[in-house]
Amino acid sequence: MINENQIEDTLKSLFENISFSDEPAGLYDPLRYMIGIGGKRVRPRLCLIAYSLFKDSFDERILEPAAALEVFHSFTLIHDDIMDNSDMRRGVPTVCRKWDNNTAIISGDVMSIDSYRRIAMAPVEVLPQVMDLFTTTAAQVCEGQQYDMDFENEKTVSMESYMKMIGLKTAVLIACSAKLGALIAGADRRSCDLLYKFGYDLGLAFQITDDYLDTYGDSAVFGKKIGGDIINNKKTWLLTRAIEKGEELENSGAIDPKFGKAALLRTMEMKAENEADKSAKIDKVKEIYEALGIDEDVKYEIIKLHAQAMNYAGMIGLTKVRYEMLHRYADRLLDRNK
Repeated sequence: MINENQIEDTLKSLFENISFSDEPAGLYDPLRYMIGIGGKRVRPRLCLIAYSLFKDSFDERILEPAAALEVFHSFTLIHDDIMDNSDMRRGVPTVCRKWDNNTAIISGDVMSIDSYRRIAMAPVEVLPQVMDLFTTTAAQVCEGQQYDMDFENEKTVSMESYMKMIGLKTAVLIACSAKLGALIAGADRRSCDLLYKFGYDLGLAFQITDDYLDTYGDSAVFGKKIGGDIINNKKTWLLTRAIEKGEELENSGAIDPKFGKAALLRTMEMKAENEADKSAKIDKVKEIYEALGIDEDVKYEIIKLHAQAMNYAGMIGLTKVRYEMLHRYADRLLDRNK
């Protein structure tokens, strides 16, 4: 059986030895930079874990497809940072800041192309299914990003719309990672589908945890400034829940109107032109969140989605040791504030 130490060693070797073209350096240096700044390798790790649920040793043919998941994810981050005008990523300057937007666009493009080169190295017997899964997922991630941008022009969005958006933008790639590993390992269709559902619910929980940490996390651990979502009026699980809950409680007379929907929307319109303004806006929004109990609601939602994910994992029929390896991955994925 493949154990977690072997998975860790394989990941380390895979990304220490990953290579891109040398020239032109202005195109490929940002790729090396993005891969070099690390991250938790969430997606390739899940791919290798899913593979290990059905195999007792690694075949070389899983490695490049696993790397493709990280390369594709890194491409999306490069372009996201341009769209979000972000300064920092994982505690270091973003590609668009270290170089410029034009470099970030073209380097992101070639990173996307490189991910397809790697995914095409999957075993020929499952290559059609792998390519279909990966291509569908890649398009869905772009759809999710478009919905996210569309939301910027809306004062409010429904929770249903928000969950659909993060399902596309974040959860499908994590779900794809789980199913991809199982497909390449030769798992049966039912197991592949259950792992996809496991990854999807875990991906939702992962994104909602990200929303939570942007408001309540430690910037030294999180890798970027806290409160950015509030300052930018970004639609998050917390804001979406607060608007819906604030309206409900205000209409029933169960809460002071200063903590209701209208008050929250006014607060979101506060100017944030300097550090004092930004701090005041963050504090006021957090005050409303806490009056509404949003800080507790979000924790419950994460726990619920984690439980749903593990329920799907439990339906696969894994040995105890392999199930527990999947459980530890899920726990560690969501334990990001330590």
